[in-house]
Amino acid sequence: MVSVIGAGAWGNAIYHAISQKIDAVITSRRKRNIEGFVSLEDALKSEYLIIVIASQSIREFLIENKEKIKNKKILVASKGIDNKTNKFLNEIFEEFIDSENLAFISGPSFAKEVKENKPTALVIASKNEKLANEFSSFFPEFIKIYKSDDVIGVEVAGAYKNVIAIASGICEGLNLGNNAKAALISRGLVEMDRFGEFFGAKKDTFLGVAGAGDLFLTANSTMSRNYRVGLNLAKGKVIKDILLELGEVAEGVYTTKAIYNISTKNKIYTPIANEVYKIIYEGKRIKESLRDLLS
Repeated sequence: MVSVIGAGAWGNAIYHAISQKIDAVITSRRKRNIEGFVSLEDALKSEYLIIVIASQSIREFLIENKEKIKNKKILVASKGIDNKTNKFLNEIFEEFIDSENLAFISGPSFAKEVKENKPTALVIASKNEKLANEFSSFFPEFIKIYKSDDVIGVEVAGAYKNVIAIASGICEGLNLGNNAKAALISRGLVEMDRFGEFFGAKKDTFLGVAGAGDLFLTANSTMSRNYRVGLNLAKGKVIKDILLELGEVAEGVYTTKAIYNISTKNKIYTPIANEVYKIIYEGKRIKESLRDLLS
């Protein structure tokens, strides 16, 4: 039995996929009237857990359930960086769980298309190859799983692309054209790689499915929450109102703050993330930010 912890759009999509092949259940903080739903207490009895909760809530979840999960095999499907501690998700999980029992999944994947059984490619990264293979076997044929040992690279790529997606949405919202958006996204990929390299990530990760693949998808479609945040920022809306209208978590908003803090502390050159931070958190005028980027 495999339990999916988190019943948002992505959690539901993962449950939809794996339940075609194995016995699975799903749970969340609030009771949901959906197929396969069980209580958190029952879900935590499974040997295998797939965590799909908001990145900013993960530490709290681990603290509350540390005794129940310490010996579980866990696949982390959340993407982001904790903006209170500026820690990557693998760092937070490893405070509570042996790294040999941890794997991380990422890649270009809109929940809606997964629920429609459309072809999808994802990456599972783990220090434990056997565990990566175990989790890989849970997914149906329409999802191609690649394996990697570059945990930090996959983590950085999955988090950072959401920040670039906000910037891309701003570019689209200002009607700057496809040339400008292509330049922004390609520069964003270089920026992601530079940031990841500082923490020992492999360049190949950023050129593959988990890096360029996820970035190209998320930074080019209104199906992306973070892209829609950028579109609305370009309309002059404030972030509080945008998030209320969205009604869903846009991880890039919180990841932007963490990346800004980390890059400032370590003197990493991250111009796009810095400008997104200044727009969201300091109220900098968007046209001024674009001028500074272009210069």
